[in-house]
Amino acid sequence: MELLGLYHYWVFAILLMTGFYAVVAKVNLIKKLIGLTLFQAAVFLLYISVGMVEGGDAPIFTADNADSLFSNPLPQVLILTAIVVGISTTALGLAIVVRINEVYGTIEEDEIQEIDRR
Repeated sequence: MELLGLYHYWVFAILLMTGFYAVVAKVNLIKKLIGLTLFQAAVFLLYISVGMVEGGDAPIFTADNADSLFSNPLPQVLILTAIVVGISTTALGLAIVVRINEVYGTIEEDEIQEIDRR
């Protein structure tokens, strides 16, 4: 029953492997970007899961809770920054895919490589 208590690590592993599979096995560039986004979401989940403190409160110090256990806010702050960077990177990737589609007329990786060989 202890393994079920660590479900967020199982979700992390499934998301990570799904994203990795999409990046490696798919030939469509949009599907590869979706795989990268899944991979990124898995890493976010891992960092947030590691930063969780069982029974921890928000780090707001008052006279009443001076001896309380507090959660570390640093992982959450880092993940918020990483989410913004991830959205920007995904938007840039989509813009590059649009440009590739304008030049080659396709977003399939094998077709693009075949056109380049000619």
